[in-house]
Amino acid sequence: RFLLLLLHSMTCHIAFRLVLLILVSLSQSKASPSKNIIRNIKREHSSYSWVQRQHRGGDIHESTQTINNETSKMASPRKEQICIIGSGNWGSAIATVLGRNADRLPQCNNDVRMWVFEETVTLDDNTDAKLSEVINTRHENVKYLPGVKLPSNVRAVPDLKEACKDATLLIFVLPHQFLPKLLPVIRENAHPSARGVSLIKGLDFDTNTKLPVLISKSIEEVMGRNFKCGVLMGANIADEVAKQCMCESTLACDFGNGQLNEQTL
Repeated sequence: RFLLLLLHSMTCHIAFRLVLLILVSLSQSKASPSKNIIRNIKREHSSYSWVQRQHRGGDIHESTQTINNETSKMASPRKEQICIIGSGNWGSAIATVLGRNADRLPQCNNDVRMWVFEETVTLDDNTDAKLSEVINTRHENVKYLPGVKLPSNVRAVPDLKEACKDATLLIFVLPHQFLPKLLPVIRENAHPSARGVSLIKGLDFDTNTKLPVLISKSIEEVMGRNFKCGVLMGANIADEVAKQCMCESTLACDFGNGQLNEQTL
């Protein structure tokens, strides 16, 4: 049954491409209305082509070139402002990756904010200090990721409003029990075009039906405004990610814009 479905899908795809080629040929020999039809067909199926080429292992840059051209008008010129919601072991580990990438990518603001649940830590000399101040001066999360240097452009911010102010990319990486109190504040302060990626492991449960609910969907529901939240998961260990060891992760997202999907990746 699977092979039959696969064959049917391939047949439909080939048929669509043949029809498209015929229409392109006609558009070159007839008046301009047919050109508008072709343009509309390409626009409607641009995301479909991207998924198919990605599945077939095509080159990412080449396969998304058409989509980038089609969606460039929709893409915001605003630079990406990254905010990491959480600063534990996993949050600090992913901050090492996000900090390095934000520093080298021209479409990103260099400043990566990391919201820190403020607490007092005892240092090696037996003095006490605020965790956020230690992170910003030593560039190390001495409590949750000791021994690993964070990029200097990763800034610990204990005030949630300040951390997510006008953020366009929200990285959720904290215990999901904290979300109900945090999400309303994030919703009011993040940029209206913001999107999210959840690195939160586990599931939530509906209080009425008792059925499992994806945490990414819970985030989308509370954030509102057509907010979209992708998910990053993989067979990895935070310490290995922070130390740049070989790791595997999969990003699942559909932000309704091929260029945004590519930019997030």
